[in-house]
Amino acid sequence: MTERLGADAAGLARAAALLRAGDLVAFPTETVYGLGGDARNGAAVAGIFAAKGRPRFNPLIVHVADLEMAAQIAAVSPQAYDLVQAFWPGPLTLVLPLRKEAGLSDLVTAGLDTVALRMPAHPLSRALLQAFGGPLAAPSANPSGKVSPTTADHVLEGLSGKIAAVLDGGACAVGVESTILSLEPPRLLRPGGLPVEALETALGAPLAMGGDAAKPNAPGQLSSHYAPGAAVRLMATETHENEVFIGFGPGPEADLSLSESGDLVEAAALLFATLRKADVLASQRGAETIAVAPVPETGLGRAINDRLRRAAAPRG
Repeated sequence: MTERLGADAAGLARAAALLRAGDLVAFPTETVYGLGGDARNGAAVAGIFAAKGRPRFNPLIVHVADLEMAAQIAAVSPQAYDLVQAFWPGPLTLVLPLRKEAGLSDLVTAGLDTVALRMPAHPLSRALLQAFGGPLAAPSANPSGKVSPTTADHVLEGLSGKIAAVLDGGACAVGVESTILSLEPPRLLRPGGLPVEALETALGAPLAMGGDAAKPNAPGQLSSHYAPGAAVRLMATETHENEVFIGFGPGPEADLSLSESGDLVEAAALLFATLRKADVLASQRGAETIAVAPVPETGLGRAINDRLRRAAAPRG
């Protein structure tokens, strides 16, 4: 039975105790809910893969409480330090050289000599990291390849009975996963909750784009991901028979909308919850496809479209 823990001192103490015992606890970040396990405990990290049904070659993000904890795990270059000062805590994950003495489970990094690190901004996740006192490996708290969770209810829909507890901190504000950046030279591996434009301004140069889906060195690079049960059709300007239509901004009448006003921040926050609702509606109607209206490829629209393209990709 998966416990639902409150966002209070008792809930935090229980969550930290479970994590110290090697159990798994889902917790809220500003982006999505993460499935946390002690990043130094091989059995706990293996449990994350088992609960999610996640491919073992796909690395995990390690969440840290502060820069001091990050520096114990990875080599933080001057460039990385400047980005940390600008964007941490927040939805930016940096792929950095792993310190040999870091003590992380090899499963966290998929055997690579780099590690993906971030400091979340959600006050409950920060409090949990402080109470636990160590780094937490935490991919999104959902079955691998499925729609990411932005509420505790979403976590329980996919993982109830497979994890020890979920720390309920309400709905996530950002709603899409973190932006992932590797350095030397800077390369965007995954667009996310921190707009690319903000990074390019901080770096003073355009970013190279893309990682390797065949050999990912950070999460979120698999070509098919974030998928609902129904097929997904993108750039839809009208609905067809046997479809559920998700709109964006003013336009044709839609079954659901990411944002009726065309607000990308609202659309990002509602993306995964809307995909879940559309999937339920498709199942109720016997519809085979979820059609999604065009979303601008600017700001958070890049992250939204990245997730939608992966949701629509052919599934192996």
